[in-house]
Amino acid sequence: MTVQSHHDLIDLHPEPADMARLVREGMAQRPRQLPAWLLYDAEGSRLFEAICEQPEYGLTRTETALLEERAPELAAALGAGVLVEFGAGNARKVGPLLEALRPPAYVALDISANHLGPACRELQTRHPAVPVLGICCDYSQLQDLPEHPLLQGQRRLGFYPGSSIGNFSPEEARVLLVQLRQLLGPGARLLIGIDQPKAVTRLEAAYNDAAGVSAAFARNLLVRLNRDLAGSFNPEAFAYTAWWQPEHSRIAMALVSRQAQTVQLAGEAWSFAAGEPLITEYSVKYAPEAFLALAASAGWRGAGRWSDPAGDLSLHLLVMADS
Repeated sequence: MTVQSHHDLIDLHPEPADMARLVREGMAQRPRQLPAWLLYDAEGSRLFEAICEQPEYGLTRTETALLEERAPELAAALGAGVLVEFGAGNARKVGPLLEALRPPAYVALDISANHLGPACRELQTRHPAVPVLGICCDYSQLQDLPEHPLLQGQRRLGFYPGSSIGNFSPEEARVLLVQLRQLLGPGARLLIGIDQPKAVTRLEAAYNDAAGVSAAFARNLLVRLNRDLAGSFNPEAFAYTAWWQPEHSRIAMALVSRQAQTVQLAGEAWSFAAGEPLITEYSVKYAPEAFLALAASAGWRGAGRWSDPAGDLSLHLLVMADS
């Protein structure tokens, strides 16, 4: 039997007016902080892939190896349904799951349309029996998945690798986990990757790679703001730094103003003091017990956990608490 392969792409990327509003709100905070998804334009997505290949950044390699090794077990625990990946990026981690799970469809959600289209095409070529749907969106703000034939009448299984939930504060993460329950619907299951606390030297090195890719990734945010929101940033007038904040169990990443300066952005003037940080991202690290408590507060319960031998990260299978 010949299987007809196909892929579609739905573009729900936030409008420029929404971007401007979010940027103004972030610039008014202290410390200033912009939504992490703004980092992921086409160049930002390319640089993030390069970060994942740096020797200091082991999360991607460790998680990929764990998925490859345990894919049959993970697929059996997930069961049948459409596989929905949040923050799919290059969609390369999902391959072992697709092979083992053979879902009726795969849906990739990501903020970068330039990245998502080629990723879906490549994935469709590698897995021609699984129809692929790409949705360009800020999944943290998505209230419902769009109507599409591939999503109708099917149980939904969530896949959220990369410890991306760490980019949200614990309260934001709780709200997001509630939202994922809504997006996935009745009987849903969620397989989620969580980076765990480890030696501070290792954590800080992972976000301060010697090749300077993390710094280029952060500065590219300013390039994007200049392009998309009429900004006047000089990226070299900001130094990049990342450090561990033990009181919050997180890495903070920031661009720090090298001198007092004023920039134009989204139709307004913004003044920076010398040494003032602009937070580009946080990355919260959760011990397994802490993450399961967070998940429970959002209506999920743990139904399985898989970890690498060193205990650097976990894959948690969550099911709805009332199921």
